[in-house]
Amino acid sequence: MDWVELAVETTSLGTEAVSALMIDAGALGTQIIDRADLPGQEALDAGWALMDDSVKNQMPVRPVVKAWFQDRAQAKRAREAIAAFYPPAGFDAGSLAISQGAVEDEIWAESWKKHFHPIKVGRFVIRPTWEAYQAKPGDLVIDMDPGMAFGTGWHETTRLCLGLIEKHYQGGRALDLGTGSGILALALGKLGARDVLAVDIDPGAVRAAGENIAQNGLSKVIEVRQGDLARGVSGPFAFASANILADAIIALAGPLKPVMAPGAVFVASGIVKDRAGDAKDALRKDGWQLLDQALEGEWAALAFEA
Repeated sequence: MDWVELAVETTSLGTEAVSALMIDAGALGTQIIDRADLPGQEALDAGWALMDDSVKNQMPVRPVVKAWFQDRAQAKRAREAIAAFYPPAGFDAGSLAISQGAVEDEIWAESWKKHFHPIKVGRFVIRPTWEAYQAKPGDLVIDMDPGMAFGTGWHETTRLCLGLIEKHYQGGRALDLGTGSGILALALGKLGARDVLAVDIDPGAVRAAGENIAQNGLSKVIEVRQGDLARGVSGPFAFASANILADAIIALAGPLKPVMAPGAVFVASGIVKDRAGDAKDALRKDGWQLLDQALEGEWAALAFEA
């Protein structure tokens, strides 16, 4: 069977919105190819490095979202959704130019893998399950199968979170909100956490996270639950992480506070630099104290103390 492949040129800010439009139109999978997702100089200075420097040369100059559809009718709906997409003021989604092609079933199943290679983020090494990697002393290897769920270590926001988690997690019960692929919960487990609750509203993300957690042998340590962020979560927790959007972080700061232990740490990312001030102000009003921050590209990650 041939698959219909759409490739949409966009910007780093536009990739998630375009990917969501493709999924809503019926895509069975999407792939974001963005040079901005590679560690920049700030990341290299902090000790984060790509394991294979040739990856950048294989990537398009501008960010591209690829999506695969079972039939042309689905692809047509996706093209119409892109044509009707009007970004809000101040949101640059780029040209949104679309190209279409056909991909054979066997080629589709393997082609997207060529863009994923092991990367190192501090002590963490994120390894695609099909790639060989010889662990070095001190490495914390996280085996991942990149799929439709967000969070693989190849995006700036995930790397920023991983850096702050390694720096500030001191033990105790942990909570990961909007877990996506489960990568942050896995990082906590690799750091020695013995009780981690990972929550996501998307059943697809819950399945993907569960598979990645099992792949890493941490099913007895990390519980994955479908739910609406902090609602219905019973504390206390010594640590929490959330790699979601700024508005969602602001909205959950109040409900999250009561389930956190005194002195607990909350690491939040998915925040565009321009919104970092808004997030800081909102969390301070809810009683959080800014502890640390990290920046890379257009993104910010913040650490707060309860």
